Amino acid sequence: MKTKFLTLALGLLLDVSCSAFAQDFTAQDPVRRTIERRGVEAVIWGMPAVNYDLMFQAMVRTKGAFNQIVYWSRLPDWKNQTLTPNPDSIYLMPFINTRDVGPMVLEVPPADEGMIVGTVMDCWQAPLEDVGPAGVDKGRGGRYLILPPNYTNAVPKGYISLPSDTYQGYALLRSILKTGSEADVAKAVAYGRRVKLYPLSQAANPSETKFVDALDVVFDATIPYDLRFFQSLDRMVQNEPWLTRDKAMIDQLKSIGIEKGQTFSPGTTTQETLREAAREAHAWMNARYEAFYSSPYYEGSHWALPTSRELLEGQATFFAKPDSYPVDTRGVTFSFAFFTPKHLGTGSSYLMTIADKDGRFLDGRATYRLNVPPDAPVNQYWSATAYDRTTHTLIRGMPWSSRSSQTPDLRKQGDGSVDLYFGPKSPAGKESNWIPTSADGKFEVLFRFYGPEKPLFDKTWRLPDIQPTQIESLQPTGTPAGRPGPKTNN
Repeated sequence: MKTKFLTLALGLLLDVSCSAFAQDFTAQDPVRRTIERRGVEAVIWGMPAVNYDLMFQAMVRTKGAFNQIVYWSRLPDWKNQTLTPNPDSIYLMPFINTRDVGPMVLEVPPADEGMIVGTVMDCWQAPLEDVGPAGVDKGRGGRYLILPPNYTNAVPKGYISLPSDTYQGYALLRSILKTGSEADVAKAVAYGRRVKLYPLSQAANPSETKFVDALDVVFDATIPYDLRFFQSLDRMVQNEPWLTRDKAMIDQLKSIGIEKGQTFSPGTTTQETLREAAREAHAWMNARYEAFYSSPYYEGSHWALPTSRELLEGQATFFAKPDSYPVDTRGVTFSFAFFTPKHLGTGSSYLMTIADKDGRFLDGRATYRLNVPPDAPVNQYWSATAYDRTTHTLIRGMPWSSRSSQTPDLRKQGDGSVDLYFGPKSPAGKESNWIPTSADGKFEVLFRFYGPEKPLFDKTWRLPDIQPTQIESLQPTGTPAGRPGPKTNN
């Protein structure tokens, strides 16, 4: 009797528990939660392709099209709203599509009156090859031939063959200045316009390369963490072949309404769920971005490499290692930057920081100083640029965004070092070395080394942390500027 009673009681308890669980589970709406989870993963996975598409859409708004070159006819200002661009070189960006025209030829001029540093990439921003003195042509110039997927025809002699798994792609080309003078800027622009882009089918008599000047327009390629992200991702899915490494995403995207050959038209409820997913993905990536700085480049420092070696090596080899596919790191990296080189540390190298020497986030209301030691390890130039921490773009409305070793009126100390200043107002008498910030938010700093040399990599030359100089006047006593900064490995 006792056993029967216990069995009955346990049965009733189990029924009640299952019923409660079922009610709770139903209330949580598993379909909605699945769409949201898969939306988050779609944002992380699709970031480099969406990043690329947003730049191309900005080119379209600038009256450009595929197989043309968008460029800046002077050093770009804040209107270049790509992610962490370099305002100290002339940018040229050929956007390529081989679907209808077949192989495309990109002619890079020899390094005589100027120099190109750059990389040709597919639409996932995986590098096909570097160009210029640090690339295959070694500064001699060359004709790079970008091939469509599964191209089997013979490649004519005299071309550098670049097979691609995607129809779309682009090149990031920088025409390097000899100095920052207006005359040398004009020379760098003229040299950059020697680049040519045309179909192989026209090789005997190439049509004139179309250049689209983006100087006076807001070239906005910021990442939208809302439904527009998924609309951009859908464009890429519709127009590009599935890569074998990514086929696991086919059904996941289908469940949120993105399917090859079908119109992306989510209902009202799904739209709101995807917006929530984009916001959650944004928060997750921001947290991961901050975590980059927990592994500083120099011991005890707040400077860090802005991505991982695993990702750079994966991008350069199309993720050839069978046990490595760092999608998470890739998503975070392309949420604040674009472009990856084929060969690491040859044409350029980068250090980035979001915190001052005390570990406090860089605050646009405060004033800071960065001492750049003498004999910076570069054979071209160095530069320091401030970006909006929220959008990772040049801070809107600023008269300039950077200072470099080529800035014409840059003042040096007696020992050859340079003091740079960041803040909403220039310290008295320091305007030539001042990089303005906005008092409305936080900022980040990217330090570039063009033509990096050995002392950077063996760390015998060290870039000091950024130091606050007037932070006390902007914060109540004892209150840090912003949240506590990232930890360091002391």
